[in-house]
Amino acid sequence: MPRQARGFDTGEAFAHLCKRDRKLGAWMRRLEPIAANPQWRKPFDPVDALARAILYQQLSGKAAATIVGRVEAAIASDRLHCDTLARIDDAALRGCGVSGNKLLALRDLARREEAGEIPSLRRMATMSDGDIVAALVPVRGIGRWTVEMMLMFRLGRPDVLPIDDLGIRKGAQAVDKLAAMPTPKELAARGERWGPYRSYASFYLWRIADAASAGKQAVKRSQD
Repeated sequence: MPRQARGFDTGEAFAHLCKRDRKLGAWMRRLEPIAANPQWRKPFDPVDALARAILYQQLSGKAAATIVGRVEAAIASDRLHCDTLARIDDAALRGCGVSGNKLLALRDLARREEAGEIPSLRRMATMSDGDIVAALVPVRGIGRWTVEMMLMFRLGRPDVLPIDDLGIRKGAQAVDKLAAMPTPKELAARGERWGPYRSYASFYLWRIADAASAGKQAVKRSQD
């Protein structure tokens, strides 16, 4: 497979989506333009990123950052990998505040890295979105959504639609003025017209969900 660039032309994506979907386009014109993400151009370490994603799951940012800081101090490194995590035993990891499930996930990630199962950033550049998902979701504690966020925000892949994401489903509900959120299957079908820029559509759907929620709150306050 040819090497894939990180990032895409957001101006071209904006024009394409407005042309293909009038309802979505009307919302997009009302909201501020969404610029290219600077992280698309920055190198990152997939193994370290996955380890941090595991540690941040189901915690507030502040609480997770505290735990990550303790782990970094315990391993004397800001690089979470099989070799550095091997410096600390399970009891010490638990002492840092890492839950039992997350401990098992970190150990599984480290084992898979050591076995060569986690593709490097260079290798990912030659892999399709689906192949990256298939390579990473077997890791304990790493679901499809986590990989999709890496594809969108770190690798800058243009055509990712996280159909299970609640915010995106709420955004689609607002765009089409539906009584209920679309199911993941319905959202996947609805999103066909957004290709090959479904990632950019997703960025707007999150903002649309927030705007729609804020609008409902304003209406409620005015009626109280």
